[in-house]
Amino acid sequence: MSENKNLIEGATGFWEIVMGLEIHAQVASNAKLFSGAPTEFGAEQNSQVSLVDAALPGMLPVINEECVQQAVRTGLGLGAEIHLRSVFDRKNYFYPDLPQGYQISQFKDPIVGEGEIEIDLKDGSVKRVGIERLHLEQDAGKSVHDQHPSMSFVDLNRSGVALMEIVSKPDMRCAEEAQAYVKKIRSILRYLGTCDGNMEEGSLRADVNVSVRRPGEDLGTRCEIKNVNSIRFIGQAIEYEARRQIDVLEDGGSIDQETRLFDPRAGETRSMRSKEEAHDYRYFPDPDLLPLVIKQELVDKLRAELPELPDEKKARFVREYSLSPYDAGVLVSEKASCDFFEAVADGRDAKLAANWVTGEFFGALNKAGLQIESSPVSAKQLGDLINLISDDTISGRIAKEVFEIMFETGDDPAKIVEEKGLQQVTDLGAIEAAIDEIIAANPDKVAQAKEKPKMAGWFVGQVMKSTGGKANPKSVNELLAKKLGL
Repeated sequence: MSENKNLIEGATGFWEIVMGLEIHAQVASNAKLFSGAPTEFGAEQNSQVSLVDAALPGMLPVINEECVQQAVRTGLGLGAEIHLRSVFDRKNYFYPDLPQGYQISQFKDPIVGEGEIEIDLKDGSVKRVGIERLHLEQDAGKSVHDQHPSMSFVDLNRSGVALMEIVSKPDMRCAEEAQAYVKKIRSILRYLGTCDGNMEEGSLRADVNVSVRRPGEDLGTRCEIKNVNSIRFIGQAIEYEARRQIDVLEDGGSIDQETRLFDPRAGETRSMRSKEEAHDYRYFPDPDLLPLVIKQELVDKLRAELPELPDEKKARFVREYSLSPYDAGVLVSEKASCDFFEAVADGRDAKLAANWVTGEFFGALNKAGLQIESSPVSAKQLGDLINLISDDTISGRIAKEVFEIMFETGDDPAKIVEEKGLQQVTDLGAIEAAIDEIIAANPDKVAQAKEKPKMAGWFVGQVMKSTGGKANPKSVNELLAKKLGL
C-alpha cells in the first residue's frame, strides 16, 4: 500500500480501486411482495408457497402495501428522493428456482431515487457515499443440491419474498470504505425496522462491483462479485479481486466484464459467467400491475414517524453526554447497543457508563460470542454496578471482579458484593492503620519516596494488597501523601 490508503502499489506503479455495491435487503414484512404467503425464516421447505409464488396459470400478483411503505421509509432514512410514481417490470430469465420464468422488479422507474449517506472510517474521517436508487423486487426460490446424489431440488419458500435493492454510486475506493458502507446501511435498516439485517440468514447480501484504474484515468472494466453474505468476506473479496485485476493488466492482459463468485474457503473470486453469456433480461412493464402511485401525504406521514437515526443519535450523544465522536459512533452503530447504553446511562455518569458498555461489557460479549439480546447481564444490572462504584460501596477494580461473576452467574451486583464481603473500606482509621504498618516496615522505601515522589505508587499497591483491594483509593492516596510529606 502507498501512503495514500486508497492506492495499491503494483509492479508498474500505483492503482486505484473503484467500487459500487448493490445491497439486497429482505423487507421486514409478515407476507410476501405480491401474495399473502408468510415469510418466516427456517420454515419447512415449500411450506410457505402460495399459488402466486408457484406461478400457477391465471394467478395474479397483488401488491403488499406494507412492503411499499417499508421501501419509502428506507428511502427517507437514506436521505433519498421518493418517486410518487414507479413501475414494476418483468425481468425475464430462466432458472429452475424461478417458476414464472421472470422476476417482478423495477427498472427505469424505481420507487426511490438518489440519496446520500455518511460513513465513519477508522482514522476518524467521514466520507459521503451516493445512493443511485432503491427498487422493490421479488426474490427467487432456492436450489437445494445436497439431498440427492444426482438431482437438485427446489425450495420455493423465498419465492416472492420482498427485497429492496439499494444501489450505490461508484464512490468507494478501498475495502474498508465498502465494509463501513454495508455496516451503515445495515444499521439504518435496523433502526428503521425495515430489514433485520441478518446476513447469516440471507436477509442482507451484497453484489460488489470492482474495477481498477490508474489514478485520474477513466473507469476500468468492472467485474461483479455476486451474493457476498458477510462484511468480512466483502473485504476479502474486494482485496483479492483488485489484486487479480492489477496482475492481469500489468501482464499486458485485459479485464473481461463478468460475474464472479467469492469462495471464502479459498479466499478468492472465480468466474461465474462472462459478458458473452450475460442475460438479456428484456425488461418490460408488468402487464398485471398498474403503475404504483403514492400520495405525498403518505410520504409526509412516514417522514414524520421516522425514529432517531444513527447520525442524529451520534450527534446527540456527543452534545448531551459529552462523549467522544468515536465512542458515540461505536454505541450508535447498532440499535441494540444504543438502547442498552441509554438504559445504563439513565441518571448516571454517562462517560462512566460508556466506558463500561464499550469496555468490559462489549469485551465479555465478544469473548463469549454472544449478542446483546443474549447477555446474562442486563442494562439494569450494569447500571446498579455503576451505582455501587459511584457511591463508594466498591472500587473500580473490585467492580471488574464483580462484573465477571455477574456475567458468569447472572446475579445482581449487590448480592455478589454482600455475599463475598467486597464492600470498600472507607473507614479512615482502618486505612491509616494499614498505611502506618507498611511505612514502619519499610523505612528505606520511605526515604526513596521522599526523593522520588513516584515511589508513592508502591505504597498504594501495598495498602491495597493488605486490604484485599477494598480500601478507598482516593483516601489511600490522600493519607499517604500526608504521611510521606509529599
